[in-house]
Amino acid sequence: MRLTIRTFGVASLTLVLAVLAGCERPPIETVQTGFRGTAMVQVYNPRTLAKEAPLNAAPAVPEAASADGPKAKEIFKNVKVLGDLSVAQFTRHMTSITQWVAPKEGCAYCHNLENLAEDSKYTKVVARRMIEMTQRINSNWKQHVAQTGVTCYTCHRGNNIPQQVWYAPKDRKYANSLLGDLAGQNQPARSVGLTSLPFDPFTPFLLNAADIRVNGNEAMAMKGTAANRHSTKQAEHTYGLMVHMSESLGVNCTYCHNTRNFQAWDESRPQRVTSWYGIRMARELNNDYLKPLTEAFPKHRLGPKGDVAKVNCTTCHQGAYKPLYGAPMAKDFPELQALAAK
Repeated sequence: MRLTIRTFGVASLTLVLAVLAGCERPPIETVQTGFRGTAMVQVYNPRTLAKEAPLNAAPAVPEAASADGPKAKEIFKNVKVLGDLSVAQFTRHMTSITQWVAPKEGCAYCHNLENLAEDSKYTKVVARRMIEMTQRINSNWKQHVAQTGVTCYTCHRGNNIPQQVWYAPKDRKYANSLLGDLAGQNQPARSVGLTSLPFDPFTPFLLNAADIRVNGNEAMAMKGTAANRHSTKQAEHTYGLMVHMSESLGVNCTYCHNTRNFQAWDESRPQRVTSWYGIRMARELNNDYLKPLTEAFPKHRLGPKGDVAKVNCTTCHQGAYKPLYGAPMAKDFPELQALAAK
């Protein structure tokens, strides 16, 4: 009997520890983001924030360079972007890009050091287009980036390749199994917060323009009209994207939505509008800037289906509600604020 009681006590303690393992110890901080009584509150673990802070710290900005003197395009060959900068400004910018993208490799990451003008390295071709993409974001997508803007560092953080990009995933099928074709879901995936939601929420919404919604405007298709495609499966794709956005920004649903009525725009926070533009911005960047570069990349830099790396919310945000916690880096690089003249 004594052994039984002791065994039961150990088992109970083990069960309690197992349950508590999924909890976060106090103190936990909460920030009210919506009207009182709406439960629109963000919950933060200060210990987690302390660990993430260094990862979202903006680098030191170099001293501004003089605009006096000859233009870069007058001195250097094959300058197709940023040629209207002075030589000093152009050199400052190239030095900054080196620190943002290739601090270990230096100039050699993009250039043939024996002939800086040639485009023999694919990295130079890609970098030139990425500068234009950054200019596009800062000049045409202020509804999302506002005056804070972005630089190469926003995504790269000192890495050759941004650590948070996505490719079309391999098809996941089980041959000769009752599971059969998984239809793109039913396996826990990091892309959707380790849930069993569809593990590719990016292709439908951040490459293609599928509807982001959980139900249709009518209960069923009327005679002579297109079929209602807002089914449970489509709703699960939407939830997959929402989980991705929540994980990317380190926030919960109430950062944008009043959960009593997810669909109601008049009960949502302004951040929902910002996110609406962000989805469309990512879609444009993937289709107009990244996808067209597919042929420029070597095969080892492509995904399992031969597609180029693309951006999603995590690419810039990396766990912060604002990239780099809103550090306004772009203001120190006015050459990235507007599309360069060709």
